[in-house]
This record gives sequence, structure tokens and C-alpha cells, in this order.
Amino acid sequence: MDLDFSEDEISRYARHILLREVGGTGQARLKAARVLVLGAGGLGSPLVLYLAAAGVGTIGIVDDDRVELSNLQRQIAHRTAEIGRPKAHSAAEAAAAINPGVRIEPHATRLTAANAAALFDRYDLVCDGTDNFATRFLAADACVLGRRTLISAAVLRFEGQLSTFKPHLHADGPCYRCLHPEPPPDGLVPSCGEAGVLGAVTGVVGTLQATEALKEIMGIGDSLSGRLLIWDALAARFRSVRLRRDTGCALCGEAPRIRDLSAHERVATPDACRV
Repeated sequence: MDLDFSEDEISRYARHILLREVGGTGQARLKAARVLVLGAGGLGSPLVLYLAAAGVGTIGIVDDDRVELSNLQRQIAHRTAEIGRPKAHSAAEAAAAINPGVRIEPHATRLTAANAAALFDRYDLVCDGTDNFATRFLAADACVLGRRTLISAAVLRFEGQLSTFKPHLHADGPCYRCLHPEPPPDGLVPSCGEAGVLGAVTGVVGTLQATEALKEIMGIGDSLSGRLLIWDALAARFRSVRLRRDTGCALCGEAPRIRDLSAHERVATPDACRV
């Protein structure tokens, strides 16, 4: 592993390198990593900014939406002057302004069954910050089929949830469908646009998502694989729920029935992120 850092890099990442768990080796792993972020909204904004600040070498951003005034209460990667611009490009510029030493790859496109596999193949790890089930299930299926670790987060009102899914690395590790076998019926779970969300909640959960991504890249600490972390902001309380692999899971079970993304071709995937 290349531990040859410039003087600027040593200065920029000094507080990381001082950490025994990180050091030069961990920082080199971050520099070599390639992370794909789905959604440049409330979760994706702090996620992208902290990945860039940490020195993750290549960061991809998928979002086909444009910045709107109603986004700015929580989507901190964007500014008022950028209303109307593609979110992928706005977030990429914000990340590059923090750290010009990392490569930011904006993908101002919709995630679909046709492009998901090829897109995910270019990155080591995928972080899902979208808020619609069609995209979440497409991303979850593509990650398992493509053997990519998925860090998935969701927020609504005053609550956030977060977990890591990597059944390709742990035989007993659950996938997203072990937690949610099928998408809920339309209209059953409201979106943030329908039910609201406290802006700072997306910041906390997006930052937690970034933390788990950095841990996975460096191989440090305890993984959230097999656990669902739930945060209730009003009660100021975290709790953790154990997740177990479902041997009958259609995606990662002993006799999987989902072997490709063809089922998603019939789904009209909504815009990448409305969080």
C-alpha cells in the first residue's frame, strides 16, 4: 500500500494519522477507496462532504434532481445561488471546494436497472441516501448481485435508521431484503415531502453514514452489519436492533429467486433523492 503522502496531505490529515486505529495505513486505504453515494439530498450532503474531507480518493454522486428552495432547510451541500442546478454537480463542487485532492464524479442521471450494475462495478462501496423504496430495493439488489457493501440510511420526521449490509463478506450477514422482503404498498409509508423532517436529523444520520463508510474502508471498529441503529431525536435516544439473515430470503437466501435486475425494469423509479 502506497504510504507516500505529500506535505499538504500530511498536514490535512494529521488528526486522522494521529489516531492509532487509522494512522498512515488507514489514510492510505481512504485515498485508494472508491465510494458511490446515491442521492445528494439531506443524507447525501453531509455524507459527501465528510467523505471528501476525510480523503476518500474517488467519490461518485448519483442524482438526477435539481436544487430547489425547499431543499435548503437540510441539504447543506447546496446554496441559494445554486437553485435550479443539478444536485450532482452542486454537491460535487461543494466537496471539491473542501478537498481538491480527491476525485469527485457527478452522475446527473437516474439510477435504473439498465445502468445500476455497470455503475456499481466502478466503486468499492455504495451509500444509499435515497428516500423511495423503488430506488432502495434496486440499490440493495444490485449490491448483493455485484458483491458490493451497502450502507443504507433513512430519515423521517424526527427519526433516523442506519445499517450496513455485506452478505458477500459474511455468510451469516443479512441483506436489505432480510429486513424488508418487499417494498410496502404505495402510500403506506409517507415521504419526507409528505410528512416532514427536521433538517438537523438528516445531518446527524448522514454523518453517521459517513462514519460507517470510513470504518468499512479502513476495517476498524465494529461493523453495523447485522444491526439496525435507530435514533429518536425527540427522545435523544439511540437503540440497536439485531438483524439476522433470512435463509429463505429471495435475494441472499439458500435458494435465491432474484438472480438479476430484470424485475426492476418494470418499476418506474422515482427521482433519485427527495430527502
